[in-house]
Amino acid sequence: MAKPNYSFEKRQRELAKKKKKEEKEKEKAARKAAGLPPMADEPEEGDADDGEAAPSGTTPPAGA
Repeated sequence: MAKPNYSFEKRQRELAKKKKKEEKEKEKAARKAAGLPPMADEPEEGDADDGEAAPSGTTPPAGA
């Protein structure tokens, strides 16, 4: 029985991942150049929607 070539399989996965990432970046650049909004699953770089609460001092305390 032939021995599996894990390094070849890993390299193929890495190449596929790299190709997919490059295609996504290319599409993102094309959308930006066309003036279209970013896709729904990609937040804009300036978005602060990471689940953290607002810093203290920015809103008045409750009950005051």
